[in-house]
Amino acid sequence: MEYMITTKQLTKKYKHFTAVNDISLHIRKGSIYGFLGPNGAGKSTTMKMLLGLTAPTAGSFSIDGKTFPNDRISILKEVGSFIEAPSFYANLTGKENLDIICRILGLPQSAVDEALELVGLSEFGSRLAKKYSLGMKQRLGIAMALMRFPKLLVLDEPTNGLDPAGIEEIRELIKALPRQYGMTVMLSSHLLAEVDQMATAVGIIDHGELIFQNSLEVLRQ
Repeated sequence: MEYMITTKQLTKKYKHFTAVNDISLHIRKGSIYGFLGPNGAGKSTTMKMLLGLTAPTAGSFSIDGKTFPNDRISILKEVGSFIEAPSFYANLTGKENLDIICRILGLPQSAVDEALELVGLSEFGSRLAKKYSLGMKQRLGIAMALMRFPKLLVLDEPTNGLDPAGIEEIRELIKALPRQYGMTVMLSSHLLAEVDQMATAVGIIDHGELIFQNSLEVLRQ
C-alpha cells in the first residue's frame, strides 16, 4: 500500500450547504501533503472527517489501508493531530498538559521532555499554558500531536500565530519528520508560499471542490 490516505468521493453537507464536495485524495506514505485553499474552502472539514470528528454525508476513505469506521480505533492509534486550534488545560503548565497525554497513551515519561524539546518549549515547560503566546500554544499543540510519534500527523495551519523565526523552526521540524521518523504529514494552509517551502505534494481545494492534486513540481510548472 503506497498511500497513507485515500478518499473516494468524500462529501459533507450541512442542510443546504455543501462544505466538501466529492473529493478524492491520494496521499503517499512518507510525503508532506500541503492542503491548500482560502479560509472556508473545506480544509478543516475534510480533516475532521479523516479523524472521525464528523461523519461524511457520502463517500469513503481509508488510512494506511484500514477503513473508517470499521477500523476506527486501530487507525486513531497511529494518528496525531490538531484541528483549528490546539486543545489543552489553560490552568496547567505545558509539561503537565503533556504528562496527561503521556499517561493516557501509556508512554514513558521521557516522551514529554522529547516532545517539548522538538518544538522548542523545553525552557517554558513549567509555565502555565494560559500565559503562553499564540505561537507557543501552537507549539504545544504540535508537541501533543507528536507525543507517540505517529505514522500520520494531521496539522491544521500549524504555523498560525508564529513569528518569522518560529515559522522557520516549525517548518524545519515538519520537513524532518518523514526523513527521521518515517511519518506522513498532512498540513493545511491558505498561504501558497508556506506550502511551497514544506510540501512534496499539494491538493488545492476551493468552495469544497478539489481543483488540483499533484506534486509540488507539477504545480510550479
